[in-house]
Amino acid sequence: MKAYKDCTTEELSEILHALLAQYKEYQAKDLRLNMARGKPCVEQLDLSMGMMDVLSSDCDLQCEDGTDCRNYGVLDGIKEAKELMADMMEVNPDNILIYGNSSLNVMYDTISRSMTHGVMGSTPWSQLDCVKFLCPVPGYDRHFAITEYFGIEMINVPMSADGPDMDMIERLVAEDASIKGIWCVPKYSNPQGYSYSDLTVRRFARLSPAAKDFRIYWDNAYTIHHLYDDDQDHLIEILAECKRAGNSDLVYKFASTSKISFPGSCIAAIATSQNNLEDIRRQLQIQTIGHDKVNQLRHVRYFKDIHGMIEHMRHHADILRPKFELIDSILSEELDGLEIGSWTKPRGGYFISFDSLPDCAKAIVARCKKAGVEMTGAGATYPYGIDPKDSNIRIAPSYPPLRDLEIAARLFALCVKIEAAKSILSARGESVPAK
Repeated sequence: MKAYKDCTTEELSEILHALLAQYKEYQAKDLRLNMARGKPCVEQLDLSMGMMDVLSSDCDLQCEDGTDCRNYGVLDGIKEAKELMADMMEVNPDNILIYGNSSLNVMYDTISRSMTHGVMGSTPWSQLDCVKFLCPVPGYDRHFAITEYFGIEMINVPMSADGPDMDMIERLVAEDASIKGIWCVPKYSNPQGYSYSDLTVRRFARLSPAAKDFRIYWDNAYTIHHLYDDDQDHLIEILAECKRAGNSDLVYKFASTSKISFPGSCIAAIATSQNNLEDIRRQLQIQTIGHDKVNQLRHVRYFKDIHGMIEHMRHHADILRPKFELIDSILSEELDGLEIGSWTKPRGGYFISFDSLPDCAKAIVARCKKAGVEMTGAGATYPYGIDPKDSNIRIAPSYPPLRDLEIAARLFALCVKIEAAKSILSARGESVPAK
């Protein structure tokens, strides 16, 4: 296909006229499709229904060490759950604390604790004139929402296929003591699906921050969320690398079974150094007497071990893989050669990142919505919802059935073409239709 920029004004005007006619046909379909969030679909949730049967009223709800899961106590989480999550997170069980049903809640608590009580004896952030966070972009909107909620200034750090710009990170954290942390989704990142290179992880572990209370917020949300058995990304384990570098306290590592079992009834965990764990426990023992041990036991008895969890995730991949491949196939069919957009092809995780021509993303998402397809808001992948180029769009293929996903993907590609044609024509000084 001919690139839009190489078309004459007359050719591009004719193309736009035909595209708008196709768009009216989609509007007539009265679509109601949602690709706004990375939610597991019904078929994925059904995979875990057997978990509802592993415990019953006549079950022994005691752990191997005799702990009665029905009662109070066990602040860190039951031993079996710590071992299961430690294997998933590739750390020692002694470095794990098990929480409730949301890793996002653990991250929120960690920021909140730092605001009110500081980090390991440091000045509480709320008493400082300025607190800053580094934010690899595009990134996870809910990370940015937490730091924005607490009034923390966010600094964009560009991402590449190897991870965030480490030259920029090393320079900023070394010279500015008001920078207290960085958000990271190091494996199958949200939204691009990138995984940090070995060198990137090693450079993270060897950071020399000016602030003693600087921490890396390592959200390894997609640690075993592969799409393929024979083509998987691998990540160096950050806690071990920090220990080798003499920086054991530098990182908080987060994970959960949200997209493994049930997102609303999973188990979450933090892994970090013993010094950090002692600091966290001081708050946690005031906050709770213990999290849901029955649910922890349910997960352990259902999955049994990491091998059971990995096999379970293969079934998830069988459901997700065709959806990712369908999106890539349709975008390739509709957009290849036009030079009006690019997209990632991840080997795992939950998202595809799409970059349109500058100043087109908001218009594309709005046009999709007018025709009945809800997408993640343009700008959501940047702090404060401001994408400087207005070009990044997060595609979430997981929730819709394949038949709906195909319709949504073709409509999305159509909207990309319409807004690209309008943008190019407008740049040439031509008047374009408003709708």
